[in-house]
Amino acid sequence: MMKQKLLARPSLSCFTFTAMTMALTLALTACTHTSHKASVDSAKQSAKHSTAQYYGTDDPFVKEAVYFVMTDRFVDGDESNNYPEQGGNLPSFDLPLYAENGDTANVGYLGGDLKGVLDNAQYISNMGFTAVWLTPIVENPDQQFSGGEAIAYGGAFKDGGKSAYHGYWASNFYKIDEHYPSENLDYKTYTNKMRDQFGIKTVFDVVANHGSPSFSMPVEQDQFGKLYDLNGRLVADHQNLAPEKLDPNNPLHQFYHTTPDIMQLSNLNEDNPQLRDYLINSYLYWIEQGADAFRIDTIKHVPHHFWQEMAARVRAQYPDFFMFAESFDYNSNFIAQHTLAKNGGISVLDFPGQKAITRVFETPGSDYASLLSYLHLTHGPYANPYELTTFYDNHDMPRMNASDLGFIDANNWLFTSRGIPVVYQGSEIGFMRGKAEHQGNRNYLGQENIEIAKSHPIQQQLSAIANIRKNVPALQNGLQVNLEFKGDHAAFYRVIQKGDIAQTALVLLNKSDKSHRFEITQYLDKGTWTEMRFEQQAQTITTGDALLADVAGHSVNVWVKEGAVVNDALKNELSKLMAFK
Repeated sequence: MMKQKLLARPSLSCFTFTAMTMALTLALTACTHTSHKASVDSAKQSAKHSTAQYYGTDDPFVKEAVYFVMTDRFVDGDESNNYPEQGGNLPSFDLPLYAENGDTANVGYLGGDLKGVLDNAQYISNMGFTAVWLTPIVENPDQQFSGGEAIAYGGAFKDGGKSAYHGYWASNFYKIDEHYPSENLDYKTYTNKMRDQFGIKTVFDVVANHGSPSFSMPVEQDQFGKLYDLNGRLVADHQNLAPEKLDPNNPLHQFYHTTPDIMQLSNLNEDNPQLRDYLINSYLYWIEQGADAFRIDTIKHVPHHFWQEMAARVRAQYPDFFMFAESFDYNSNFIAQHTLAKNGGISVLDFPGQKAITRVFETPGSDYASLLSYLHLTHGPYANPYELTTFYDNHDMPRMNASDLGFIDANNWLFTSRGIPVVYQGSEIGFMRGKAEHQGNRNYLGQENIEIAKSHPIQQQLSAIANIRKNVPALQNGLQVNLEFKGDHAAFYRVIQKGDIAQTALVLLNKSDKSHRFEITQYLDKGTWTEMRFEQQAQTITTGDALLADVAGHSVNVWVKEGAVVNDALKNELSKLMAFK
């Protein structure tokens, strides 16, 4: 018979999200770790004597959780760097777009800066995030672009009338844009303070396929279509010429292809060794300034040979430096090519996963089984699926159009399943849900919304599960062993047995409106299991017992057992997974 202590709560079905407070969230973060200490210490000793190794990846970045900040659209911490009069007759600050129904978007600068992020670093840390990915902070033109087709509310793939608020129109890859630093707060100071004071790493967003819009301007715009080096020297100039009119013999044209790529953006020529040096050396420069990892923009627009050289040169100086890339494609076989060693060994954002996650959590009554196909835990195309960055929306697509409960369910999945979770700013309050890029997706978040977030049910549940992941190694780097994925319910293990860590986490997910009782017997290890999410008391399992748990609607349980795996069937399954990851 199973020896089971009474659950700490008589019924989880009475749990309501609106009753949650920040104090409860912080209490859940600490949960049972103090009382758990003895078993953790014992587990470390056990792991040292165990020969079998079970883990997702050797890369240390897998333990991170990433909060994605659109730098200009987060918080205006310093009005002195807004430059509202900049741009002359082509101003770049506060350029609203209006819908017929009164909705607005904006394609101008709105004031977000490094100080705004640093001022809210404790808020980000309290949610359980350990890294912040900033959109590019390098120098961009300070006027709106006068060429191309004019952008309008809800429009896409049109740059006319837009400013460089997003940061992806670099004119100098070595210089920070004037909109982001403050007095006594340059990028290096920012990264040091984030790391030293708040334990938060910085992900630097890099681009290699394009600079700024570079042709079709009806009037001369001095900053567009140019590139400057570390010393402020002009090294390339498109001269407002269409790509096919560029002169390969002109030194100022040689950084560019003579064929177009995306709209009017300059198409950088990665076959030019001087251009490769210019870009790769700029990436190394920002690592020196404190960047802890790279997110790579539009990786599929640049051939693999560039990324192979870039990755080799970066890792020659920084062997453990982590990089993940945007290859905007829902074909896993295609995006997986970037992860292979021969192509640079760069991780990718899991776009097939994003598609599956939104399909499931936007739709009540959907089936958890729909998530299984993107995991690729065995026989998959990726070099290592555990190194993928997982997400449900970002700045380039419509935000997830889910209810509060849908966001809560999605976060419970994101922070317990394989991969490195990435959450876009504002998702903790369902900000602009369902809105695309020029419909409000990139609207200014601001301090007022962050204060609202601190008592918002999505944010509180996100904080609870993210902080559990932050403190449970199995959820960071454990192999995932799936048990039950059916309808509104899912159950799986995460198992790590590496070095002095030996830990198994049993994740039980319920996205229905009603409480659900799980009865787990498959692969169940004997020993003491402690529930981390709601401080339920431990269950002591002996051979043949079942673990029973009532999980409230739209909630999650995480049951943790310290110590090496003893169940032979589980060992066999883990060995198979180790062979395929």
